[in-house]
Amino acid sequence: MQEKNTGTYDATQIQVLEGLEAVRKRPGMYIGTTSVRGLHHLVYEIVDNAIDEALAGVCDRIEVEILEGNVLTVRDNGRGIPVGIEEKTGLSAVEVVYTKLHAGGKFGGTGYKVSGGLHGVGASVVNALSEWMEVEVSDGKNVHFQRYERGVPMAPLKIIGTTDKTGTFVKFLADSVIFDTLEYEFDTLAIRMREQAFLNAGLNISIIDRRSQEQEDGRPREKHYCYEGGIIAFVEYINKNKTPLHEKVIFLSAEKDDSSAEVALQYNTGYNELILSFANNINTTEGGMHETGFKTAMTRALNNYGKKANLLKGEETLAGEDVREGLAAVISVKLREAQFEGQTKTKLGNADMRTLVDALVYDKLTAFFEQNPAVARAVVDKCITAAHAREAARKARDMTRRKNALDSATLPGKLMDCNEKNIEMTEIFIVEGDSAAGSAKGARDPKYQAILPLWGKMLNVEKAQIDKVYSNEKLMPVVMALGTGIGEEFDIEKLRYGKIVLMADADVDGSHIRTLLLTFFFRYMRPLIENGKIFIAQPPLFRIEKGKTVRYAYDDAERDAVIAELGGVNENGVQRNKGLGEMNGDELWNTTMDPANRIILRVELEDAASADEMFTILMGEKVEPRREFIQANARYVTNLDV
Repeated sequence: MQEKNTGTYDATQIQVLEGLEAVRKRPGMYIGTTSVRGLHHLVYEIVDNAIDEALAGVCDRIEVEILEGNVLTVRDNGRGIPVGIEEKTGLSAVEVVYTKLHAGGKFGGTGYKVSGGLHGVGASVVNALSEWMEVEVSDGKNVHFQRYERGVPMAPLKIIGTTDKTGTFVKFLADSVIFDTLEYEFDTLAIRMREQAFLNAGLNISIIDRRSQEQEDGRPREKHYCYEGGIIAFVEYINKNKTPLHEKVIFLSAEKDDSSAEVALQYNTGYNELILSFANNINTTEGGMHETGFKTAMTRALNNYGKKANLLKGEETLAGEDVREGLAAVISVKLREAQFEGQTKTKLGNADMRTLVDALVYDKLTAFFEQNPAVARAVVDKCITAAHAREAARKARDMTRRKNALDSATLPGKLMDCNEKNIEMTEIFIVEGDSAAGSAKGARDPKYQAILPLWGKMLNVEKAQIDKVYSNEKLMPVVMALGTGIGEEFDIEKLRYGKIVLMADADVDGSHIRTLLLTFFFRYMRPLIENGKIFIAQPPLFRIEKGKTVRYAYDDAERDAVIAELGGVNENGVQRNKGLGEMNGDELWNTTMDPANRIILRVELEDAASADEMFTILMGEKVEPRREFIQANARYVTNLDV
């Protein structure tokens, strides 16, 4: 925890920049979306306010609870929102914070040194998008209360009791008029809470799900997080299912004026990088200046050490991708005037943070290598091996291009392309096997639907370097058809299809194929996932017949409901679908490919660290984590074809 801030924090610190307007009319402008992701964003905004108290050194406990009916509560033991009167409005500071857009104590003064909630819109936006909200503020003497309905105060702030504690308690119900769903996903929220606990060493964060339908054995699901090791523990967590190249996580930190930077890093024996960056505890998923400074300094430091130690010969140099192969790193910067791109805060624009992080990493990593030559040599040797693999990949790529296989004008021979050229209207179905592809060809609308059959051995890229990817006969047709390139060459502007649909049988083999493809997209074409371009087709599991009526069901519950609705079935009238190749064109079109009737699932990346962990468990070298995962999740699996 940071040193306690002794500056005053009262109603005079609350500044009003503009009133609360149009949030309910255009919620997407403030929270991005009204889907389940936007619903979760409400929670993050309120928790981030509590996190800011932790950043100020005055809060060490945050409790999140999901109650029956999807009511959400957040409690912290910070100072409590000021309850005095804000002179410009004549309202209590609490009411100003929760009803005025761009109002808060984070724009200057002594209330907060650094803050993630810079824009001051979080609390008021959550209030505006809630059916109702209740706020209790404890100031060490009294408990103050106010209720709002769709952002409108029901009465002025009032005292409802006495207390010797301080803190803020927020309770709200998201508005069903605004959101597509009110069902919170416990695991998604827990991941966010864990992340915040990593970033704030010593902060206790708990999340409890008290909804009866989510309870296990009559007990609520709950998670409690506290990491004294901070981002060092974060990197240890990232690498827990991998084999570290060196025993201890390397930790680097520096401060300058009102800014600070921490970096924790550790190499593993794998081939993939995972760099997570944060500014004022906000996950900057699109990177920014701090991440740029880190990458350039890493490349410079390793090249200089490699030359000095005579590990790099002649003109041999390491590229950025060589230096980052097998690297797990967390970058966390704190600064007073953070410049984020947009309210979603996904990219940091402060140029001085690039300078700070660059100098920190280069100077202190160089010093670390001088003091730990065995670790330095192991890291440089791994980077050199990566460079050799990259060179082999370049040669393989050039050889493939000479054969026109990667030429942008050349498409794989088995691709059944569509006629439409506007990518907003096109989609490609990636299908396993010629028989399934044949059914899909007969089913598709050739105007805008393309079919790419896969053949040959599918490569598990989790266990392979990039040169193996370029020589894999099953993956290269995918790269050629999509047109974007992979890895460092990836360019989403060259994408040839608006939707990429993975269509495999609803069995174990089909699941394995989907997982291999998703691993490839995550490791080498991640922007496709980040931009919502990857989908998974959902062919029906059952074909149900009653008389001349034919219906389809996608799970056991739907099958039972259909049978009950039809009043029984013909003899042998409930059939488990065998495979895509055994469905005729009409069946496949009606159930799986027709946009008017089909179900397709968009693959979304909620959290890069969790996705990395999942692919490492499922597709990595270690068997034990995979066995533990299967055992822990076996109860969720039904109708598994073995």
